[in-house]
Amino acid sequence: MLYYLFQFLDERYNFPGAGVFQFISFRALGAVATSLIIGAVFGRRIIDKLRQLQIGESIRDLGLEGQMQKRGTPTMGGFIILAALLIPALLFAKLSNVYVVLALVSTVWTGMIGFLDDYIKVFKKNKEGLQGKFKVVGQIGLGMIVGLTLYFNDYVKIRVYAPRLLSTSNVPDVYTDIKSTLTTVPFVKNNEFDYSSLLFGLLPDSYTWIVYVLVCIFIITAVSNGANITDGIDGLAAGTSIIIALTIAVLAYLSGNKVFSQYLNIMYIPNAGELVIFCAAFVGACVGFLWYNSYPAQVFMGDTGSLMLGGVIAVLALAIRKELLIPSMCGIFLAENISVIIQVSYFKYTKQKYGEGRRIFLMAPLHHHFQKKGYHEAKIVTRFWIVGIILAVLTLATLKLR
Repeated sequence: MLYYLFQFLDERYNFPGAGVFQFISFRALGAVATSLIIGAVFGRRIIDKLRQLQIGESIRDLGLEGQMQKRGTPTMGGFIILAALLIPALLFAKLSNVYVVLALVSTVWTGMIGFLDDYIKVFKKNKEGLQGKFKVVGQIGLGMIVGLTLYFNDYVKIRVYAPRLLSTSNVPDVYTDIKSTLTTVPFVKNNEFDYSSLLFGLLPDSYTWIVYVLVCIFIITAVSNGANITDGIDGLAAGTSIIIALTIAVLAYLSGNKVFSQYLNIMYIPNAGELVIFCAAFVGACVGFLWYNSYPAQVFMGDTGSLMLGGVIAVLALAIRKELLIPSMCGIFLAENISVIIQVSYFKYTKQKYGEGRRIFLMAPLHHHFQKKGYHEAKIVTRFWIVGIILAVLTLATLKLR
């Protein structure tokens, strides 16, 4: 909103300083500062309101050290993240940008799914919350919206340059903005993969949209649930999401900048740079929330926050065509997901074969395994963050390591 206001003031009245709102870097700084203020300052009021409404966490006794001391801690703190993310994004981003609109819709959509889950747990006293099938239906719905928009929207394009002019400095670039299902592949020379190749020549390319939508559904569901599973100890999901969002912000800036994308020889996506403002608000919101969620947590984000974090991260990665970097970028979420799959699968297999279920981990997901081994949760969180930073560096290194 502020972008359009100051654009009007600059063009109509030549208002001093109004032109600075044209710069992504300035608006990103404004977004992160605003989100930090909302999260850190108004977060306390939201926590007090949650306490007043007696919205406390119901803790199952899993035999973890210090676990029962958290009983009654306010939950649904994801509202802090939602407010600190949506308000700055609406203020500083271009609301006509299709990528920003998708990110905003994804935030509200997944936030509502998480809210319904928390509402059933807290107010209906049903510890199971929203049934898994309804969560999946909601995630599939979002995947369809995102996939169809990115495939069919006329403003979603990539820029292709004429190769013969790339090295000629005194001749203007010759390029074409085209619709494409190309995406980025790490560690390979041409760094690109076309989803149409998944048809294997059995169907016409016009059916590629079906493949692409299915990929979007799978990625959004997997990453959203991965973040949800990771939200098990104080500060883990929020801190990990900050690292991932910073990585996506760098990738979005490079992919949306003509000079840097040509220098790095990566896909140039016109208008994708606007997502840097959204990522900045995302980071600020998570940092502001982490002020209250770090050990010992004064509030839990609940599914209102965790499902939203993962869903939005997936959509951002899809928007800048870096979804195939998710295994490295979101490696913590992936490891948590896989640990649960392995644990459940092995337990069922051994129960069927030996009549008694056996476990590989002391407890799943993975962070609970380390808690059972006697590590303090603050140490586990810190080390997971360190691993997350290493994975982020590896993800950025893929821009040149091919």
